[in-house]
Parts: sequence; structure tokens; C-alpha cells
Amino acid sequence: MTTAQIQMPAKLVPVFSGTADTRGAYGGRGSGKTRTFAKMTAVRAHMWASAGREGIIHCGRQFMNSLADSSMEEIKAAISEEAWLRPHFEFGEKYIRTACGSISYAFTGLDRNIDSIKSKARILLSWIDEAEPVTEEAWVKLIPTLRDEESELWVTWNPESKRSATHKRFREQAGPRDKIIELNWRDNPWFPAILDRKRLDDLEKRPDSYRHIWEGDFVQQHEGAYYARQLALARLDGRVCRVNPDPLMALWAIWDIGGTGAKADATAIWIVQFVGKEVWLLDYYEAVGQPLASHINWLREKGYDKAYCILPHDGAAHDRVYDATYEGALRQAGFNVRVIPNQGAGAAMARVEAARRLFPQMWFDSEKCAGGIEAIGWYHEKRDEKRTIGLGPNHDWSSHGADAFGLIAVARPLINPAFNDDDEWEEESLRQTQNIGRFGL
Repeated sequence: MTTAQIQMPAKLVPVFSGTADTRGAYGGRGSGKTRTFAKMTAVRAHMWASAGREGIIHCGRQFMNSLADSSMEEIKAAISEEAWLRPHFEFGEKYIRTACGSISYAFTGLDRNIDSIKSKARILLSWIDEAEPVTEEAWVKLIPTLRDEESELWVTWNPESKRSATHKRFREQAGPRDKIIELNWRDNPWFPAILDRKRLDDLEKRPDSYRHIWEGDFVQQHEGAYYARQLALARLDGRVCRVNPDPLMALWAIWDIGGTGAKADATAIWIVQFVGKEVWLLDYYEAVGQPLASHINWLREKGYDKAYCILPHDGAAHDRVYDATYEGALRQAGFNVRVIPNQGAGAAMARVEAARRLFPQMWFDSEKCAGGIEAIGWYHEKRDEKRTIGLGPNHDWSSHGADAFGLIAVARPLINPAFNDDDEWEEESLRQTQNIGRFGL
């Protein structure tokens, strides 16, 4: 008996060892995960054929208009680079199978052909590459087709969003028989020099997308996001980190008001301190459809019961159901409150520009503000592609956190007029806690 040597990144060895229902890897470009998984499908096919088994290795992607969009060429290349493996396979323009014909490959797009998978012969292995966009509906239909006790699901993907069905299934809800690891360029001992040059070029010239492309992070900024460059620079400067509050400085709760009910907009709150010329963003809260009492309870439970609340102009508007205002309700709950007047037409972009100017002085708590950072990283312009014009900020899930964020910059000079005079600002900010009353808070 001869033993074959199979080269793969060391982190993948335990993934392919022992038994499992699901094996997978996620991460950035250049990790070697796709080539390794392609090679291992062929290794498994050869092993099964040698053992006299028959069946299909299914290779799927969410979107596949033709075989050119499939993993076929990757698998052919993986087989061809292993001299010991190549003689055991035959392949042509539209097929790959073992030389004996007992194991064959099938390639499908899950968006169009998910139902056809059910009618295929015995599936021994299903490998879903580029799995990030696979929908929950597709997973629900695909997984039960793997009926054989020894059949397996393999998954490889580059993460984009923690909201994706793939992330939720295989990272947040991974089971005891799931072997899923993160794999990035530094884990690949054969990472080529040409890719390293491209990586370093992206690090220097495209820092806003670098971590997603090369380090396997979620997409932190939507393409064209208003704060993309500012966030990238904040990360490079080390201003997205652990931020501890100053016990001697006032806490401010900066709001964007949502509503109650399942279809209501989100309520968002940033907890902020103004320390010298810096703005410390300490915590972030967001809730959809919850009553005001829930927001107040969060402030109290987190120790922000003494925070001074800054509301947008609708904080003084009466609720259509309860005939009450957020301003009045918060005052009744014991909070000091100030409502920022309506800034008029163009208010949204005015907040964006004000926040951009203030951004170099901002420090973010990376853990507690993670949701808020995600929101401002996604907040972007709505485009009319036919006319190639911008239509102002796009109202989506990120808008509420971003609106409250913009209000920080609008409110700061109103809270401390001395902010407009750099020579006096630092001295004035140290008296902030004592002087809050003079501004009607």
C-alpha cells in the first residue's frame, strides 16, 4: 500500500480529520481554502471509487449561469497539480468523473436549480463555494438532500455580513459535528509573492476595503458610504479600540427616535463624552418597535441614568397614540433633556458634513459601539443609476444610527459654545459638568 502526501495549510488538517457533518472555512483572499477544498473533493472521490462506492459530488454556488461560473475549473486544476491523483480521473469540457465512472461531479446554481438537486442520484458530498449569499431557503432545501449517514456538507466563503444566512448557520449556530475555521492569507504557507504585492497595495491605497478582502472581516463600509474614508483612518490611527469613560466628565445620550410596533423605525442612542477636543463614543443602543420604557430601562441598567439626553427636533412632537412627547416623558423619568431644533432642508447632509469634520477627534469603543460603527459604515447615498445622480441619504437599517451619530456633531457646539473657539475649548470643556445648567439642560 502506498501513502499519498497531500499539501494543505496546517489549520485545515483538523477540519478534514475524523468524522463531521459539515466542514468549512471562511476568510479573505489568498488563504488557499478554495484550492484545498477543491483538491479534497477529488481525494474523497478517489477514496470512494477505490472502495467501490457510487454517487455524486455536488458542487454548488448561489449564482451560476453557466459552467464558467462554477467550481469546475478549480477542481480540474487541483487534480492536475497532483501527479498521483491525475491518472484516477477523466474530464472534459463539461464533466469530471473518476476513471472507473462510479463517482461523478454535478454543478448547480442554487438560485435557479435548488429543487433539481432533490432528484439527483445519491449525493455523497455537497461543496458550496462562495457561500456568503446563499439564502436560508436554499440551505433549508439543500441540507435534507444529504441523506446518507456518511454524506457531508462542505462550505467555503468570504464573509460580508453577520446578517447572512451562512454566517448565522455556520458561525453563530455551528453544531458539535461542524468543523468550521477561519483561514486568511497568513495561514497559507504558499501565499504567492504577487498576491502579497497586491495585498500591500490595497493596504496602502484602499484601506477602507482591505480588512474585508484580505483579513476576512465583514464589509464595514458600503461602496460610496459617507464615512468610509473617515472610519478607515480611525482604524489605522487606533481610534477604534477600548474606550473607558472619564468618571469626572458628563455623559450624553444622543438619540434618534423611532417608534413602536413591528414596522416602526429603530430608536438609536449613542453614549458620548466630550473630553477636551476629543469625542469619546462609549456605547451604542438600537431597538426596533420597543416602547420608551425599554429605552429608559437600558439607560438605567447600563449606568447611564445621569446621562443628559439630546433629542432630534421630533423629540418635542406629540406621539400620535399617547399624546405625549419623548422630551416630556424623559423629563418625567428624571433625565435632563434638550431638543435640537429642526435644521430645515438639507439637514441630513448637514449632519454628515458636520460629523466628517469632527471625525478626526472621535474615539470609538470597538466592542460596545460595534452596532453603531456598522451602521455609520453602511450609511450611503441613494443613487438614480439611470440619471447617474445622487438622491441624498438612503433610508435603510443604517439610517437611524447614522442620524443619531450626525446629531452628535450638530449638538456639540450647542452644548458647548466654546467648541467654536479652539483657544477656549479645552478650558471650557473641563468645566462642562458644572456648566450644563446654563444651556437649559
